Amino acid sequence: MKNSITVILNSEQAKHLYQTFHENEVKKPPYSHWQLKLENCVITYYQSGKCLFQGSEAEIYASAFIPIQKEEKKNSFPQAGSDEVGTGDYFGPVVVCACYVEEEQLDLLKSYRITDSKAMSDRDIRKASSALEVHFPHAILSLSPASYNELHRRYNMNATKALLHNQAYLTLAKKVTLPDFCIIDQFTPKKNYYSYLTYEPEVFSHLHFEIRAENHYASVALASVFARNRFLEEWDAMNQKYNFQFQKGAGSLVDACAKDFVQQFGYQALRQVAKLHFKNTDKLKEGE
Repeated sequence: MKNSITVILNSEQAKHLYQTFHENEVKKPPYSHWQLKLENCVITYYQSGKCLFQGSEAEIYASAFIPIQKEEKKNSFPQAGSDEVGTGDYFGPVVVCACYVEEEQLDLLKSYRITDSKAMSDRDIRKASSALEVHFPHAILSLSPASYNELHRRYNMNATKALLHNQAYLTLAKKVTLPDFCIIDQFTPKKNYYSYLTYEPEVFSHLHFEIRAENHYASVALASVFARNRFLEEWDAMNQKYNFQFQKGAGSLVDACAKDFVQQFGYQALRQVAKLHFKNTDKLKEGE
């Protein structure tokens, strides 16, 4: 296996890669946008657009960007897919959904222009979810910020996502007979995914792993929409509970929002609404 691989990434690919592994960011070297230190692989994205993967699992991480799967796989039905939302947001829950889709349902999905939830407005996501949830078997797991913080004492972000995806598929399997083709929007190499589940009493192991799967498979796209809708519902409830307008994402506006929240409700309350291991918490402490 190659120990060093360089690929050219466009801005969307780089953004997706960074969002997937941002919690592993380390000090960046000169002429780079960022560097991520993962298990058995260091990823450096340079200002030139080149992305360098180094380590014993460089080929595993880089493979998602060196060609996309064959066309016939995209058209395999029935299929089930899973995706998660909320992992890039300081505030709010992490939500995972697994969803089952049959070929004859594609026209219904097209009528609501179902695609990756990040490419849809919140209004369209709410509307589509309300109309489609009764037609497509699915399973949603939501992890509140408080529960996430407790779990993070033992598991990192990727391990937590693996636990949620696994449970989502096991739950979906109780609602419908799952097909041979089940896709997961890949956030870690297959080997690592299953290692995170070593001590789980039951593991759903028949999965096809692919980065950016929500752009290629109807089931993953719909799963992302259902997950996003649940995230929005819980976001609304959080706003209402505290009579406070939270900011999505993890940028400077979120830093200011966190500061305002702590001033109103105290630092201890932050555990109930935010993922405390994000760098936003460190910035908040530095500003004290």
